[in-house]
Amino acid sequence: MAASLIGGLLADGLPLSRIHVTEPGADRQQFLSTRFGLRAVAGTAAVAAADILVLAVKPQVMQAVARELAATVTAHQPLVISIAAGIRTTDLSRWLGGYSAIVRAMPNTPALIQAGATGLYAGPSITVSQRAAAESVLRAVGLTCWVEDERLIDVITALSGSGPAYFFLLMEILQKAGQAQGLDRETAQLLTLQTAFGAAKMALESSEPPGTLRAQVTSPGGTTERALKTLVEGKLPELVERALMAAAQRADELAREFGKDK
Repeated sequence: MAASLIGGLLADGLPLSRIHVTEPGADRQQFLSTRFGLRAVAGTAAVAAADILVLAVKPQVMQAVARELAATVTAHQPLVISIAAGIRTTDLSRWLGGYSAIVRAMPNTPALIQAGATGLYAGPSITVSQRAAAESVLRAVGLTCWVEDERLIDVITALSGSGPAYFFLLMEILQKAGQAQGLDRETAQLLTLQTAFGAAKMALESSEPPGTLRAQVTSPGGTTERALKTLVEGKLPELVERALMAAAQRADELAREFGKDK
């Protein structure tokens, strides 16, 4: 995700000289250098030079990283953006020595191709200009939206954070169903992917909600109506709702697990 943000910011016109990267792994340092032409270093030097600090680390190591950076962050006071799943701002603030200029973000994997969707939450101490700065960083890899209740980040994690996997599963199911009806694998895959792309593009470019678009392509007594009736009778809507609830509950569990002091 860090590489996605770097690529998006560069594509958005940010000069390479404005991006500083802290990366302890030599292999990863070489990858970033080769891909973007920037110099990644270990230690806190990059943090000391930053106006905006993006913490793009795994949730499991966030506590250790934050405690290591606490003195530098407190001294230089950058805007901190965390993109780690399951890390609440109160916990991150505690690990950073009480520092509160923190924005929590939940991007998703299509950020890799600048087509991401990111939910953002800012605490009461974040200024209007800091909100704008955080949004400009994440908008470089897709669309952004704000929530005023941090609890809703768990819902965003379930909906759009995990969401690409739901669509990949549906694509996988459709492809296999097409093959079971006699299509070869390549044809079934091509038609599935293009159909998914076309439906998403229509929904994005239309002023109508998805329910209306669905109704517009469902002729009474036709094939689409028969298929949709089968899905509804199979309780697909209820199943999807339960899946999102399960994902949101797991996000809350992870937040409580990772938030414990070690």
